[in-house]
Amino acid sequence: MKDFDRLIIQGVTKEFGEKVALADFSLELERGEFVTFLGPSGCGKSTALNCIAGLLPLTRGKIMIDEETIDDAVTSVPAEKREFGMVFQNYALFPHLTVFKNVAFGLQLRHHPKDSIRSRVQQALHLVHLDGYDDKFPSQMSGGEQQRVAIARCIVLEPRLLMLDEPLSNLDAKLRVEMRYELKALHERLHVSSIYVTHDQQEALALSDRIVVMRSGHIQQVGTPDQIYSEPANLFIADFMGFKNLWEAEISALREKEDSLEVAVRVNDGEIHSLLRYGKSDPRRVALLAAYKGGWKITTAIRPEDIEIDRNEAVGGFQAKVSLVEYLGETNHVTAIAQNGTRIDLRTDHSVKIDETIRLHVPPEKLLLFGEAAELHVAPTPTSEVA
Repeated sequence: MKDFDRLIIQGVTKEFGEKVALADFSLELERGEFVTFLGPSGCGKSTALNCIAGLLPLTRGKIMIDEETIDDAVTSVPAEKREFGMVFQNYALFPHLTVFKNVAFGLQLRHHPKDSIRSRVQQALHLVHLDGYDDKFPSQMSGGEQQRVAIARCIVLEPRLLMLDEPLSNLDAKLRVEMRYELKALHERLHVSSIYVTHDQQEALALSDRIVVMRSGHIQQVGTPDQIYSEPANLFIADFMGFKNLWEAEISALREKEDSLEVAVRVNDGEIHSLLRYGKSDPRRVALLAAYKGGWKITTAIRPEDIEIDRNEAVGGFQAKVSLVEYLGETNHVTAIAQNGTRIDLRTDHSVKIDETIRLHVPPEKLLLFGEAAELHVAPTPTSEVA
């Protein structure tokens, strides 16, 4: 593989007339890293990929490979000379060519010797577990097999950057999981620098070293899968990553101590109270103090799987009436309505029935806080809850 130390993207902007599809996109990709662009349809993730690939001209910005500028206002290296490989969503295979000829096509265009072509094609097919498929045509293969051919056709050229644009979106759920595993294993074997585009959160979490979350052409957060999952930077990311319970709240009390800051949070018009403690050096102290003194509204966020059914009526619980139960196999997804009308989504392995009144418990360590002026994350050391 032809390698590099860093891909550097600086302030890349792409405009289509008056529409800004990508705004001030900046990122550095390290050698061998697997980075995923994640976001809903129309967020700019495919536009970013196509700009990096050289398939779209930049409106502004610069792209560099180490010290070499490959795209800016003056220089634009053509896509075919960037030595990047692209795997598309629709496979883009030649239907009249066999698997072998599809994979060999790029090598033949580059006039490689026949013996070299045969050896490299066989190696690429082996890497994607398609040994013995040389003489098959795309129409004789499943969607997952066709996608493997598309990947083999890309990696046989030994690209220095592998780019994948929603490659699994046309597959059924079972095949997506299987291909996700194959992509992860392939990356571990080749360790080729990769950029992956998807709207599927599970794909991004399973595959990535880092995730770039996008919205309306802007980067919202860059972080490891754990950071994106556990510490979303704003409400959009929290909602997108599964924090379905977004409740208005207020900081009802705040007490500064020598070594900590204690914050009492009232949720659902006081139905849920949480007491959280932040350390003396915690950077969120300033935002919390400002939120309390300014009387700002805050929003709390918690995942359905983090809300507990309380059968023991412990301190800090509240009641809700079950309105919907969805069986998911190992768990049930339950929708319940609190006494003040707030909708609560939770997942549980308890057996519950529609119209049943249940008592719920919100672990304070799982509760995220978001303010108007600054985004706040989960409290590291909760002390207690008070009903």
